[in-house]
Amino acid sequence: MDSSFPESLARRVHTLRGGGGVALRVHDVGDLHGPPLLFIHGFSQCHRAWRRQLHSALGLGFRLVALDLRGHGDSDKPHGVYGDGRLWADDIQAVITGLGLDNPLLVAWSYGGMVVCDYLRHHGEQHISGVNFVSAMVKLGTEEAFGLFAPQLLSLIPGLFTPEETMCHAALESFVSLLHHEEVSQETRRLVLAYTEGVPAHVRAALGARSVDNDDVLRRLSVPVLVSHGQEDRVVLPASGWHIASMVPHAQVSIFGGTGHSPFWEESRRFNRELAAFAARCW
Repeated sequence: MDSSFPESLARRVHTLRGGGGVALRVHDVGDLHGPPLLFIHGFSQCHRAWRRQLHSALGLGFRLVALDLRGHGDSDKPHGVYGDGRLWADDIQAVITGLGLDNPLLVAWSYGGMVVCDYLRHHGEQHISGVNFVSAMVKLGTEEAFGLFAPQLLSLIPGLFTPEETMCHAALESFVSLLHHEEVSQETRRLVLAYTEGVPAHVRAALGARSVDNDDVLRRLSVPVLVSHGQEDRVVLPASGWHIASMVPHAQVSIFGGTGHSPFWEESRRFNRELAAFAARCW
């Protein structure tokens, strides 16, 4: 338990078995009886990316659940288990069923958008209340997909996927600098770089090797959808958010001006307020 929280808001840490038996570490904060928000982080990140949500007033009315994706954070990092969308889908299903989450709202950042689409493809939308796509990618491995990535990210791709330590370290340092539009504190930068580098090269390479187009999944979505995107995103272009909205005509779009790839960090108060208001529409 995290002593910084009142007992009712204490942090609960779980280890669950996802697709193929991979151990997943899951952090669980807030009102156990409140509507659940399930936070799904991005490429080479972990649950700690959501700390301005997990340590916020959102926990007074919602149950806040954030997992470390397979290969990330404190979850297992085996070889050969990242190319099959069914495994990613089963990871999300394992968290929902294992913690008894009743129709959670899925909050998916960056690569988390791919994972949510995997879940929707294999398990449908019957057991979720809505989706918040946050600076999200929903396709990989095609010319169209590459067109939705920022040039600054594309220039780093060889270094992000190489096992060569010096080249990899330089690429990851540059990648971390792209996550925020404004300069962050040295403490924040060190923390983010530490958990970014904690993801092995074989995991990063396997994520980048996937080739998936989820337009068919998005077209079938009928649950409420919120698209949140930073106008100055140097990782996933705002065009990706607008593409999602074009596939989901009922989607609500929120563009964060002067904000980069992490609106939930850079504009956390606005993000949390909009997330709470969106969640109220979903139940």
